[in-house]
Amino acid sequence: MRKILITGGSGLVGSAFKHIAPEFAEQYEFIFLSSSDCNLEKLDETMACFTRINPHYIIHLAACVGGLYKNMNYKVNMLEKNLLINFNVIRCSYEVKVEKLICMLSTCIFPDKTTYPIDETMLHNGPPHTSNDAYAYAKRVLEIHCRAYNEQYNTNFSCIIPTNIYGPHDNYSLQDGHVIPALIHKCYLAKQQNAPFEVLGTGKPLRQFIYSDDLARCILLTLDKINKENLIISTSEEYSIKDIATMIAEEFEYTEHMVFNANYSDGQYKKTADNRKLLSFLGGECKFIDIRKGIHHAVDFLKNNYNICRK
Repeated sequence: MRKILITGGSGLVGSAFKHIAPEFAEQYEFIFLSSSDCNLEKLDETMACFTRINPHYIIHLAACVGGLYKNMNYKVNMLEKNLLINFNVIRCSYEVKVEKLICMLSTCIFPDKTTYPIDETMLHNGPPHTSNDAYAYAKRVLEIHCRAYNEQYNTNFSCIIPTNIYGPHDNYSLQDGHVIPALIHKCYLAKQQNAPFEVLGTGKPLRQFIYSDDLARCILLTLDKINKENLIISTSEEYSIKDIATMIAEEFEYTEHMVFNANYSDGQYKKTADNRKLLSFLGGECKFIDIRKGIHHAVDFLKNNYNICRK
């Protein structure tokens, strides 16, 4: 049985791997690593941990992440923490001779000015949007670092590029959360206080979303197929921020109180990603939850775990 070490094991996608792990229990043994188990910003701790576990595969999810406004306001944190974590994970993966390393990127790191849809070959074709450039360049360096090891040491390091991830166990912070969990929390509080449900920006930007369980399942289904390459994992559908906010408000039966504040930045207008390579890998195995059902699960998680969830 192959042993998979998953960094960021207590986060959104790590929790999704735990949820779907029973589906793959005959193939893989899963070991989940959280920040309480190992500080990946420290090389010696990372090396000791990887050596002790001695995994066949590593799926590297751990990162300093956040929504639009965290990316705009804490650029040094986003750059330095991610560079440190990623350097240590790649170096130690090489030293312990893992058979395969899968690293997590994001479609938000693609060029701001580009043609659509974006595919795996276009990652470095221009600068990213200024709103998240520090995070984006840290992630681009991760992709370059993987390629460099593959070229110099013949490792098998690849990068997954998901669109906007959402689901249970997300960070519902109003300040630091991604768009879906932050809007869910904001609508929850607005209804509690009988206040307006304020959405920052015009609501016009378009985004693709992927449910956390679907992403985890796609990664495992492609694990034996992906070799020294990049792979976008995404659904085909795009939704405006207004569409998403409306679905969330409908979950809370609070649509009449929704307002948009156009004084705030919209960020990048669109990031349409091409998922044809994923579909060629998986074909009929590639199934995604309906977004309304996914949002329902994410809303339920906040309601049922409000006192203990990340927010």
